[in-house]
Order: sequence, then C-alpha cells, then structure tokens
Amino acid sequence: MNKALDGKVALVTGGGRGIGAAVALRLAEEGADVALTFQQNQPRADDVVNRIKAAGRRAIAVQADSADPAAVLTAVDRAAGELGRLDILINNAGAFLLGPLEQLTMDQFEQTVAVNVRAPFVASQAAARHMSAGGRIINIGSNVAERAVFPGFSLYAMSKTALIGLTKALGRELGGRAITVNLVNPGATDTELNPADGPNADTINGFTALGHYAQPSDVAATVAFLAGPGGRYITGATVNVDGGFAI
Repeated sequence: MNKALDGKVALVTGGGRGIGAAVALRLAEEGADVALTFQQNQPRADDVVNRIKAAGRRAIAVQADSADPAAVLTAVDRAAGELGRLDILINNAGAFLLGPLEQLTMDQFEQTVAVNVRAPFVASQAAARHMSAGGRIINIGSNVAERAVFPGFSLYAMSKTALIGLTKALGRELGGRAITVNLVNPGATDTELNPADGPNADTINGFTALGHYAQPSDVAATVAFLAGPGGRYITGATVNVDGGFAI
C-alpha cells in the first residue's frame, strides 16, 4: 500500500529529541527517508535513526550546530547528497533562552537570532536549490509569537515572530515553483525541556483552552499533513498547535 510520502526525502533539524524526533519518526511512518541534525547527543540521534531504519526507511544523522551557518549548509547538502534528493525541510532546531530584558546579554541575543532566525533562512536557501515542484519547507515556531503571557520571553518571542515574515515571503517567492512554505506554532508540549508535570504546568494549562499539554505526536501530525499531498494548496500559513493558548 502506497504511503503519502513514498519516495520523498526529508531533513529535520534538531531531530534527535522532543518535537523534532517525533516529526522525523512520523515522516518516516508516512514513507519518507529522513536525515536529521543534532548538536551534541549522538546516542539520542542514533536511536531515532535506528527506529526509522527499523521501519524500513533510510536515515542518517548529521552533527551540526545550527548557530554555524556553514554547518547548516553542509547538513542540507549532505542530506540531499547521501539520500539522493531533498523534498521536505523541517526547520525545527531552536534556542530557548529566557530572562528579564535588563539581564539578557548580547551573547544570548546573538545565539538566539543565529539559531532561530538565521539558521532557518540559510537552510531554506540551501534546500530550495535542491527542491523541485512539490517541495515543502515547514518552520517550527512557538505560540509565544502569538501571545506572550509570561515575563522573560522578549528575546525568544522576537526570534520566533521573525519566522512569520520569513514564511510568508518565502511562500510568495517559491510559490511559482510549486514549493510551499508554512509555519507551525506549537504550544506547551510534553518534552524533557517542558514536561507536562513540571512546576509551571498548572499555570500554563490555565491559559490553554483545552486545559492540557500537547504530545509531540500532535505537532508531528500537523507537520506530516502539511508535508503531504493534503498540504499542496496551503502556503504562507501559520498553524497553531497550541490547544487554544493563543485565542
């Protein structure tokens, strides 16, 4: 039985854990071969690769610091070169640096912008060179770009809001080539960095219409839809997967 992404190749940045790992695994379930990047934790990335291979798909892990544009470019080219093509780019890797405005440093600013803004731009630019009609670029943002209810998020929210403009502009620019570009904004999602039973969970749930955290698979399902045939006429869009946090 044919699957939605049979014959496609995807690259998921930051695909070794959390939402990125869930996305990588879901795309493989839908039939794609998958490359993923990781920064430090090789065993975690290898585990995701092995799970994809066990499902009958090809997979590679590429060590790349998303703050380094040369490393991002190399990762895109390796994905396309080693897996034979590139159809889907998921810009998922992110820097999550919080703090009071007066205490944020320029190093934190540079790191956040490098990973959350420059890296998606560089990766998209490189991926577009490899993509043909039907290509997909999907940026992973954050619900705080829509609604910042807690102090200390100014830097992070600014960086994720930049993805709205990038997504819309690239959607316009690449539309003539039948390449779609969309943005998925997760809300509170049950990961190691933000567990559903963490100290702030009750407060966060109180701001969420559905009253609970997402699972990484919830985000991955939306990404898979946009990456597949059902997403072919959606571009420049922002999809909030946040349980109603932003409403």
